[in-house]
Amino acid sequence: MKKQILAAAIAASSLFAAVAPNVAQAADYKVDVAGAHASVQFKIKHLGYSWLLGRFNTFDGGFSYDAKSPNASQINMVINTASLDSNHAERDKHLKSDDFLDVKKFPKATFQSQSMTFTDADNGTVTGDFTLKGVTKTITFPVTKIGEGSDPWGGYRVGFTGETSLKLTDYGITTNLGPASTHVDMTLNIEGVRQ
Repeated sequence: MKKQILAAAIAASSLFAAVAPNVAQAADYKVDVAGAHASVQFKIKHLGYSWLLGRFNTFDGGFSYDAKSPNASQINMVINTASLDSNHAERDKHLKSDDFLDVKKFPKATFQSQSMTFTDADNGTVTGDFTLKGVTKTITFPVTKIGEGSDPWGGYRVGFTGETSLKLTDYGITTNLGPASTHVDMTLNIEGVRQ
């Protein structure tokens, strides 16, 4: 009897092993910062007359994703706030001061997803905790899959873009920039390499 139970267990294990590769499991991807195939950009209105554009030059992160089970996806990002670059040295110095990001005290901004919900193969929303200047808020914003597939170097890649608008005072940034400049728009473009 024990031999029959053991044989059945071995057979079941073999069957599971044969079926397991077909089960959708999220793959881990590393954001391709080394190849500069990702960006964290921002824009904010200047006096309501034009857009001030900038970016963060140093960041890192990763995500998990499977096209057969996209709602199981997760993403995490870490941004070096001192890498802010608006193409104007004096302005950057002010934006990095305690009037704005206070990068000496808060050198990192982070995002950790809680959930992702796709409405079709390419479009969805992500909800997660964004921490900036020591303040953590739960935010939700739309994401779009740009594409996925093999690369010329034997790897496999997938890319997404997402945009959100952040209210400055929510993160302790109270410097008055005028009524047209209460929010900053953030754009995240990521291309990940499957690990």
